[in-house]
Amino acid sequence: MIHEVQINKMQRKDWDSVSKIYKEGIETGLATFEKEIPSWGKWDKNHLKSCRLIATLNHKIIGWAALSAVSSRCVYGGVAEVSVYVAKKEWGNKVGKRLMLALINESEKEGLWTLQSGVFSNNLSSIELHKNVGFRVIGLREKIGQLDGEWKDNVLMERRSKIIGV
Repeated sequence: MIHEVQINKMQRKDWDSVSKIYKEGIETGLATFEKEIPSWGKWDKNHLKSCRLIATLNHKIIGWAALSAVSSRCVYGGVAEVSVYVAKKEWGNKVGKRLMLALINESEKEGLWTLQSGVFSNNLSSIELHKNVGFRVIGLREKIGQLDGEWKDNVLMERRSKIIGV
């Protein structure tokens, strides 16, 4: 029996599957400057406790999304940084879009008014995904950092809620 993709809250027990998908993203060289998977403790500390989601298909985790605080200053309490990763075998199947839409919904329930992302300029599918769910390009950080000796540009994108902080 084939099931539809389900979006659920991420739990500690999901970390093994989530970290494998994260590793696939790292290996592409398109997703992050990170070179190694952090421990659960480090990852948990660096992400908001709310707005952690997984996508499952036939009871198998095929993607995840989470938010990180952009600053410890209270004025930025409604602004968060997006992470979204999809298992390579599911690319092109709209899993990322499902996760992003659910993440936006959850973020607004939590009172967040702005979501932001820094996307490598050569990650065209991620840029399109963000645009398709209401993000806009707000800038470009040229040669912001090196990955394997290659300078990377980061496209800055944001989505402002139409219902929170208006």
